[in-house]
Amino acid sequence: MNFFIADDDEAIQSMLTDIIEDYDMGKVVGTSTSGENITAELLSLSKVDILIIDLLMPMRDGIETIKSLRSKFNGKIIMLSQVEDKEIIGEAYSLGIEYYITKPINKLEVINIIEKLRENIKLEKSIHDIKNTLNILDIGRGTAVKENFSEESSINNSGKFLLTELGIIGENGSNDLLEILSYLSKNDNAAIKDFPPLKDIFLKVVKKRLGENASETDIKKEIKASEQRIRRAISQSITHLASLGLIDYSNQKFEEYSSKFFDFEEIRKRMLELENAVTPSKSHVKINMRKFIKVFFIESRNLGK
Repeated sequence: MNFFIADDDEAIQSMLTDIIEDYDMGKVVGTSTSGENITAELLSLSKVDILIIDLLMPMRDGIETIKSLRSKFNGKIIMLSQVEDKEIIGEAYSLGIEYYITKPINKLEVINIIEKLRENIKLEKSIHDIKNTLNILDIGRGTAVKENFSEESSINNSGKFLLTELGIIGENGSNDLLEILSYLSKNDNAAIKDFPPLKDIFLKVVKKRLGENASETDIKKEIKASEQRIRRAISQSITHLASLGLIDYSNQKFEEYSSKFFDFEEIRKRMLELENAVTPSKSHVKINMRKFIKVFFIESRNLGK
């Protein structure tokens, strides 16, 4: 993974370079103290995957630089700044940045964000490669091959991509959701026509996880634990989307996923809670687990096609 760092503080450049290379997250292929010389051509020639850019720089700031790169740079962008103004942050997100890191830089936050972006990039590439392969096979051998070629792998990658988009790829419940996705994909036609009760889904998935010889007590215990993990993950997702909506109501991810996965009333409720600094543990938002899982399955299925 190739990185380009633009910050007028060389100490920040050095710190970020050390974090990226010490933790084997990639290679810093270029740096700049101004946005003036950063062009899409330069980033393309350097094969940059992730651009880390400061908001306030001499000659040309981060916002203007991103505007100049718009639609020309296909990589991901992380913005750095000491500014916490909601309008400026909202403008940055509207221009397509993935994350906004507030200075002073927190090492763990940087590592976590970069790891999420790296995972996202890998998933996008994987989905792109699978689609290209399926299209080639479809042309050469007919549609029957497409239907049978690595279907489970494709929907699993689609699921991982969606979990990344929803901000919960690193949550404990993400693996539970992927196991459920795998189970539903193997029973595709039945799940589409008549979506099964959640208790049946959890029972089947947990039995497969623990093995047929697992005791009824262990199965019940694991079902409860799995439900709790998924509920917490869904709660984190609604918080993630609500925070994006607060910063910028026209945010692409907020518009794309909030109304699909959640009831608008609950999203709005969580946005108001965030404005009043209500923690997730004290939230009164209702979690519709059945709706979330059903939409997660349908969206992953459609994306994998």
